[in-house]
Amino acid sequence: MEQRETGQAEETKQAETSQLEEMKELTQKLNEASRAYYAQDREIMSNLEYDRLYERLEALEAATGVVLAGSPTARVGYEAVEELPKERHETPMLSLGKTKDREELREFLKENRAMLSWKLDGLTIVLQYQNGKLAKAVTRGNGEVGEIVTNNARVFQNIPLQIAFRGQLTLRGEAVITYSDFARINAEIGEAAAKYKNPRNLCSGSVRQLNNEITAGRKVRFYAFSLVSAQGMEFDHSREKQMLFLKDQGFDIVEYRMVTGDTVSEAVAVFEEAVKTYDIPSDGLVLSLDDLEYSRKLGATAKFPRDSIAFKWADEQAETTLKEIEWSASRTGLINPVAIFDPVELEGTTVSRASVHNVSIVKALKLGYGDRIMVYKANMIIPQIAENLTESNSIAPPTLCPVCGGATAIRKTNDVEALYCINPDCDAKKIKSFTLFTSRDAMNVDGLSEATLEKFIGKGLIHHYADIFHLDRHRETIVEMEGFGERSFQKLLTGIEQARNTTLPRLLYSLGIENIGLANAKVICRSFSCDLDRITNAGVEELSEIDGIGEVIATAFHAYFADEKKRKELELLLPELHIEVEQAAEEELTLQDMVIVITGSLQFYENRNALKEEIEKRGGKVTGSVSSKTNILINNDTASSSSKNKKARELGIPIVSEETFREEYLSRS
Repeated sequence: MEQRETGQAEETKQAETSQLEEMKELTQKLNEASRAYYAQDREIMSNLEYDRLYERLEALEAATGVVLAGSPTARVGYEAVEELPKERHETPMLSLGKTKDREELREFLKENRAMLSWKLDGLTIVLQYQNGKLAKAVTRGNGEVGEIVTNNARVFQNIPLQIAFRGQLTLRGEAVITYSDFARINAEIGEAAAKYKNPRNLCSGSVRQLNNEITAGRKVRFYAFSLVSAQGMEFDHSREKQMLFLKDQGFDIVEYRMVTGDTVSEAVAVFEEAVKTYDIPSDGLVLSLDDLEYSRKLGATAKFPRDSIAFKWADEQAETTLKEIEWSASRTGLINPVAIFDPVELEGTTVSRASVHNVSIVKALKLGYGDRIMVYKANMIIPQIAENLTESNSIAPPTLCPVCGGATAIRKTNDVEALYCINPDCDAKKIKSFTLFTSRDAMNVDGLSEATLEKFIGKGLIHHYADIFHLDRHRETIVEMEGFGERSFQKLLTGIEQARNTTLPRLLYSLGIENIGLANAKVICRSFSCDLDRITNAGVEELSEIDGIGEVIATAFHAYFADEKKRKELELLLPELHIEVEQAAEEELTLQDMVIVITGSLQFYENRNALKEEIEKRGGKVTGSVSSKTNILINNDTASSSSKNKKARELGIPIVSEETFREEYLSRS
């Protein structure tokens, strides 16, 4: 009997030790995820995975009665970044308890009336007003100490700088960037890798800028969600009356509905339908009791207030079969894993792909081909793998790059493993050269954006410039790609066919030769009578004699065509093109050897490039700055005191309007 009891005690002790080890591991993982999300504006774990691990840690703490130092269940947030001054909050900003169960919301309410509102996904800000004017804005920070961002708050889109109420006022709200503004900002960024991942990260970085001019351009908005204090005001202990007071002061308040236990489920359903088209990022709802006196009596735990609870959407999940992992190389050398699975319906759309982010997640999910997996849309938007039911763990990262066939290596950063191509000449790393090749002033291939090129190169469809003119061979692959279809594919083919007709200066410019812009390419072509063989075999001395070229440009130009790989690239390309030779008549070269500067707005030409082309066609050269070599400065405001006008006057250079230039210079014969 004693031996059996000793054995049971030993098993219990081992179980407790195992639980403590698991708690330590969970604490570390959750803290790393929180630090990345709140302090570094990056995401290393999905919301679903974070919630699952957090709930497991809570269960272990309840079972063991132990809460480890640093546990995310026992403290709020992380320290604010160092770049901005800090300030302690008037009252601590606690986190909210959360649930995905509607029945739990009814139980939470009991007989009480409450406010159900959006839980906006941005950056929480505390505003202070004194004598009717905005005095201070502070971020949430770690809940006790935040960063002062007053100058940035002043340029938010919708914050009142002055209000009617003259007492001291403190309120809290969420700074957000709408999905439509987020899309606009990302559309203005040409480089795919530089685009922002989500509105929350963009908002967080925008609010914490050191230069508020950048903040102003990001269209940050503020939505009040609670009143902290209003000097001398009484609201009959009603939270709703506080919100209406803030609305009367000119604040945009978070959208809400007043509910009871009988109506809360119906109200949740209304919000659930609305979130599908809601332009403001939201990751759930907040339920707060209306009776403030009762709320005060309830108090709070060390982490959560007892009068409010967050409701998070129960993500719709679907079971499917993993078909493959597609490894896609990027310009940085990073090779991203993307899961391809049998199509399933989620949140009203069909999905068949989900990013797996990195090698660590592939390993953690123990993925294998043919595995049954559960997929969902994070925040009802981004497809993710929630769980692997099979866990065959049979997928290994490729040892060769899918683009160039070069060796790969796994690199570990902050305990996260990622796969990289280590070949410096990998085509995926040459995205910039392909982007220049297809740009408007070069080959002008309509339908081939930088992001599209990156996808095609990542799939190994493009290795050489000439491959762009054979994308018709990859119809099935391209049509099935995300963002593509038959119509987009046909439009792309049309753009490619039109790009076959080009000029020699455009071709030279498209090759990305160092220091060779379109203007220099035109000068070189004219100097060699558009004879490509003479151009590619020209020596440094011969090139240097061309006016405006010089030894540095000549050396780089000659070196380019001395490279056998570069010559091979051109040889492959030439059969795909129809090169139109622009033979300007001698009498049309009315601006031969003239150096011209254009400044200010134009009236007759669409833009400066249009006028520049007209000048270069007639033998002239356009530069960006006025110097002793300049012959004419074109400026419709001839009397202005701009730096270029001043310089031209000092050097005795004619300053002419666009109209005068057309009449006196372009019309010469």
